[in-house]
Amino acid sequence: MPSMRSSVGVMPSEEHTSIELAGPDRPGLLSEVCAVLADLRCNVVNADIWTHNCRAAAVVRVTDDSTGCAIKDPDRLSTIKELLCNVLKGNNDLKTAKMTLSASRIMHTERRLHQIMFADRDYEKVEKAGTGINVEDRSTRPHVTLLNIEKDYTVITMKSKDRPKLLFDIICTLTDMQYVVFHGMVNTGKMEAYQEFYIRHIDGLPISSDAERERVVQCLEAAIERRASEGLELELCTEDRVGLLSDITRIFRENSLCVKRAEISTKGGKANDRFYVTDVTGNPVDPKIIDSIRQQIGVTKLQVKHNSMLQPKPPRETT
Repeated sequence: MPSMRSSVGVMPSEEHTSIELAGPDRPGLLSEVCAVLADLRCNVVNADIWTHNCRAAAVVRVTDDSTGCAIKDPDRLSTIKELLCNVLKGNNDLKTAKMTLSASRIMHTERRLHQIMFADRDYEKVEKAGTGINVEDRSTRPHVTLLNIEKDYTVITMKSKDRPKLLFDIICTLTDMQYVVFHGMVNTGKMEAYQEFYIRHIDGLPISSDAERERVVQCLEAAIERRASEGLELELCTEDRVGLLSDITRIFRENSLCVKRAEISTKGGKANDRFYVTDVTGNPVDPKIIDSIRQQIGVTKLQVKHNSMLQPKPPRETT
């Protein structure tokens, strides 16, 4: 079972309040978080939510729904943190959630998500009992190998499915783990990407132990997998309003959809959101359920964009 560590950080700025979340993932978690924010009169301006290996992380930027500005009242911020921590812990209160308050400059959201999930140790292996997902299926996972070249460098080679921002994710993780890239090569085909990097630790030494080697492999695999578009991609385009995200995620939850990743944005009074969903067991969603959800939300507002779980079958070999 994954550990129950969870955390909430709230960082105010002049325009919005940034909330960082990290904890164990479960079906309906995003819906519960959005419901709490709506009840506390927080309007979600934009958000990015990632899940990986039974862990969830999010950076959510909110404003006061009455003023449209950042929330600065210390008592209200304390209440937000307390209630969100309770949501992240769920029914397990074995460990108190960590809470921080900082007014520091907010870095790149996706870089921050990598750091949050790395600190939350999402790279550690877990059992996904009852999900029907084989976490050790190497055929669909990235392949990472390490080799030391004399005493100068460690050479890392990675083979994985190609996708946007793959190189960004790898470099962010190596940097956060305090490794320096001296040479590199990237080669992409129609579907696959091959990357090779010569690295040293920031102290100038190559990787020296089996434990460190295993940790680097696990962390790079996690970096590649976090952003992978798992499931059915749904795009929501509609007029923005207070509580919209809470209503949408509640409908998802009531129809047994599990949000694997989400990109929430608002601009000029319009909401443009993307959700990547599966059923609660991690399998493809029944098309009839999607049709029902689109009828509830609005057929023109919610569009089906892509299903990564229904890949075309490779051509059969002939002799």
